[in-house]
Amino acid sequence: MLHLLFVLSVLIGVSGAWQIITGSSVLDISSCPITYYGQKYEQIYVAFMSENIAFCFDNFFNPETGGDCLVGTAPDLDSIEFWINEPNAGIQKLIYDNVATIQNRMECYVLFIMELNGKDYDLVPVNFGTQTALIVEILAFGSVVFEALVGGVTTDIMAVSFGPYNRQYQRFFDISGCRHAGAVYEYGAVLSSDPKTCFSLTCSDTAALQISSCGPLERCEGNGICMLNSTCTVTGPTVIDFHGQVNSVENRCSYSLVLTPSVPNFHVLGNFLERRLKDMSFLDSVTLVLDRPSIKFHLEQGGRVRLDNTILTLNSSPQLVHNVELSKDRTGVTAKLLLSYSTISVFFDGYTAQIHLEGPADLPLEGLCGNSSRSLSDLRLSEYSSTSCEVKYNDAADSTINCNKMIERCNLLKEAPFSSCNSDIDPEPYITACTDTLCKYPAVDGLNCQFLKAYARACSLHNHTLDGWTSKTSCSSAAFCQDRICSDHEFCGQKTVGGDTRCFCRAIFASKYRSTDTLGDQTVCSQNSALLSLVGCLLEDKGIDYSALHLNDPTCRGQMDKLTHMVTFSFNSSNSCGMVVTTNNSHIIYTNTITNQNSSSDVITRRDQVYIDFSCVHIQPAIQTANFRIRDSSVIQHATPSVWNYTLTMKAYTDVGRTQAVESFAEVPLNQRIWVELKADGLDEEMVAMVTDSCWATDLASSSGSLRYDLIIDGCANPADQTVEVKENGWGTSNYFFFNMFQFTGSSGEIYLHCKIHLCPK
Repeated sequence: MLHLLFVLSVLIGVSGAWQIITGSSVLDISSCPITYYGQKYEQIYVAFMSENIAFCFDNFFNPETGGDCLVGTAPDLDSIEFWINEPNAGIQKLIYDNVATIQNRMECYVLFIMELNGKDYDLVPVNFGTQTALIVEILAFGSVVFEALVGGVTTDIMAVSFGPYNRQYQRFFDISGCRHAGAVYEYGAVLSSDPKTCFSLTCSDTAALQISSCGPLERCEGNGICMLNSTCTVTGPTVIDFHGQVNSVENRCSYSLVLTPSVPNFHVLGNFLERRLKDMSFLDSVTLVLDRPSIKFHLEQGGRVRLDNTILTLNSSPQLVHNVELSKDRTGVTAKLLLSYSTISVFFDGYTAQIHLEGPADLPLEGLCGNSSRSLSDLRLSEYSSTSCEVKYNDAADSTINCNKMIERCNLLKEAPFSSCNSDIDPEPYITACTDTLCKYPAVDGLNCQFLKAYARACSLHNHTLDGWTSKTSCSSAAFCQDRICSDHEFCGQKTVGGDTRCFCRAIFASKYRSTDTLGDQTVCSQNSALLSLVGCLLEDKGIDYSALHLNDPTCRGQMDKLTHMVTFSFNSSNSCGMVVTTNNSHIIYTNTITNQNSSSDVITRRDQVYIDFSCVHIQPAIQTANFRIRDSSVIQHATPSVWNYTLTMKAYTDVGRTQAVESFAEVPLNQRIWVELKADGLDEEMVAMVTDSCWATDLASSSGSLRYDLIIDGCANPADQTVEVKENGWGTSNYFFFNMFQFTGSSGEIYLHCKIHLCPK
């Protein structure tokens, strides 16, 4: 067998800390701590006695009280060499070869060299992390005995003898184990086990205490099996993930909340939008995607649930739709996905979403709720977010907010009855979410209770009832704004603190109107109608009841769209609603007024008077000219002055009923009566009339030919020609006239007819 001191002598010459100990001493071994039967120590107390020497770890040896000590045969002298050295491959191999239970890697060792019977006598504790090996070696004839004491009780007796018939001058021992509640346990021992709580405590094969219990996200099923049981809360701009970590969403985008790769195509999305301020976003709706991308459930404010574009009718009785169990009560909407091995429940009350998972402890989770290491931008879902959702806005700080008062309010979560839940659900993330929001945003629209309510419900999912929390906080467990459905550009809020609710305009949407002090969009004009849309939530901001508004004609009232809440007023040619028409040289102006006044004879009124004038201005159509050769029988021209878009036709006939058109290149006998019809197609004859201003004939295709003969002058027949007569001129969008056929003296017989018309508002 290899002499240990031979191995040590090589090392001592090149490394290690060395000192001589004379008499009882306290030694610092913090650079090479020793774990003695499961307890780690950084000091050794050396005591010389008449018959023994003691190496103790917790104090100087006292025979009456004992301690954690190695007590053995006293050396010849009260003098010891003390070394601390780095790991050595040779010593490590010796220990591996002789102590099968040592498995860790050697980290360092402590060496005590003493003298017995004139020869070296060594004690070497070797650090293997949670394990410790002990080497005892003597080089003189004789024997050495050491007792291993733990708490004064003998745990092991280690003896080494050297003589003519016993050559084992070197022995190796394992002084490892696990320590729990003052007792020492061997490798593999089960210290404690309770299947009802899933708790077990064992000593590993490297002398490390191993505690097995359900994790913070798990619940014991009572049979020794742990199941995932955790909640992610998304409320306001804050995500409190399954691990209790807090993340804040600062823009108006859609983000992945929960994605479980083991459940293909199951995805929970959170959609964030602004409310009263432009620079702060709030959870606005939740989208569930499952089975295949075409199936989407949208959980929205007011308790509305849409399956794609179909609104579902729900109540407290669960309804199964595409393997999702849907229900609705006074607190909100719950969507539960039932799988063979897990249950995923999504609750949404219009302002707070809570996603509760129950399933295998190793269920992989991604998204903001899964404490993903991916950045916020990586989890933004472009297909659900607008391209401008990351545009930054800055609002002025609200000087009326008392942050200290808000902090005091949020800290109620650490007081009774909430405190009974604090050990299971950490209140700090909820307090952080509460104070971060209410120190920047006014405590309106239920925010004063929103975070407290979210914590109370998270506690209820872990079987904490929190009796009396609503009365202590003056809050209600019912969903805020339940069954009040707002449009996409609105959110549901309180008129006053503690007052009734209504739909308010979102700040970014309303800013374009408020910056110009308007209540709606520009008037939409066409050639026969006008339309003006006002924003319902802006009217409510002004205290204006849309149902009391009307046009000049009190019977013409605005119509509110059920989805957009836009209020539309319109008039047209068939119902002018008191429209006033004015003209000037270049424009025709149609004007109406939106008002809430019923009669000019009203002596008093107790509401704000509303007068909103709106008008459509059309360019007065220029005179249009139609030219045709009489033998071609017709002409078609298109005209588009402003919004007046029409087609002008002129045809010639040989009968009074205007059914027999003059055929192309047909010869028309002289003095035969010809009927000519002019017609403007595409105009509303209730709004406008066509007037033929003048007609004349020339001998050339040009309207300014060298020979000219007038048939109609200033809208009337040429008084010098008794065969000409004008009919229905200015009645509607068509008129006609007749004359007897003629030719220019000395010409070839062809004549070219030209007419000018203009349009007049009725």
